[in-house]
Amino acid sequence: MTLDPATWLYPTPKGLYCEPGDFYIDPARPVGRAVITHGHADHARPGNTAVMATRQTLDIMQVRYGERAGENLQAIDYGETISINGVDVGMAPAGHILGAAQVILDWQGYRAVVSGDYKRATDPTCTGFQVVKCDLFITEATFGLPVFVHENAATEAARLVASLDASPQRTHLLGVYGLGKCQRMICLVRAAGYDKPIYLHGALQGLCAYYTTQGVELGELRPVADEPPEALQGQLVLCPPSAIADRWSRRMNDPLTAFASGWMRVRARARQRGAEFPIIVSDHADWPELLQTITDVEAGEIWVTHGREDALLHQISSMGLKGRALALVGFEDEGE
Repeated sequence: MTLDPATWLYPTPKGLYCEPGDFYIDPARPVGRAVITHGHADHARPGNTAVMATRQTLDIMQVRYGERAGENLQAIDYGETISINGVDVGMAPAGHILGAAQVILDWQGYRAVVSGDYKRATDPTCTGFQVVKCDLFITEATFGLPVFVHENAATEAARLVASLDASPQRTHLLGVYGLGKCQRMICLVRAAGYDKPIYLHGALQGLCAYYTTQGVELGELRPVADEPPEALQGQLVLCPPSAIADRWSRRMNDPLTAFASGWMRVRARARQRGAEFPIIVSDHADWPELLQTITDVEAGEIWVTHGREDALLHQISSMGLKGRALALVGFEDEGE
């Protein structure tokens, strides 16, 4: 008789709980033992007692939270397995951001994989997604609607570089999230031929510095703080999305505002963000990638979390698979 995963892996108000292992995966509240998929704040919260994650995720948590990252930090490498109360816990690359992992749980001959956030597209700033065949696959569905088909990231970066060349009188102010998207966009514009210094809002400097220690080449980066407005004319300035509409941005001369996100596919979102130049680059799987992954992992059961569940569950059913909406609270789109 096949083991029912819902008897030992299930949602609670604190997060997804593995009962035999007595740990939570990406808990929404502080717990005694947490297994963390990646460093975005909606998955990696401070205040847990024991934390297991990849070394890079633990480093990122320490950059962000300092001593509040966790009292007891345990690093686990991709491909390594550590037993927690009889449950074998492993990690596989998720392709989302630096250090991001899928959590592999093996218990009594049954394998469950918790994807965390993931993408299948190539990203020079992190290890690419690895398919792990399993009995149960828990997938995100941030972009779980057929309308979401992301553009080629290199093409989007080339558009930005072309705009910089075409409008040398305007500062290009690019809104990016500080962990993952910032560093990826820098690498993409470098690959598109942009070799000038890139200016950073102060909130982006710490994680960019960490990425460079991990071998991610970002080229020359400069703090924007001390530069007069005239020095930024024709330059590329990266900032958190919130800074685009903030008083901070008013020091730029006639800035061209851009925002990099999968949500830029939706015109209303672009207007809401004040993006004159929407850039459709996402660190999450789009609709075709979600379906391809569900096919590739060969799981008989798929649970869907933090996203557009209805459309994906309908598609899962049409593929002859068992699907379930997993009611987990607290996940946002920080990484987008």
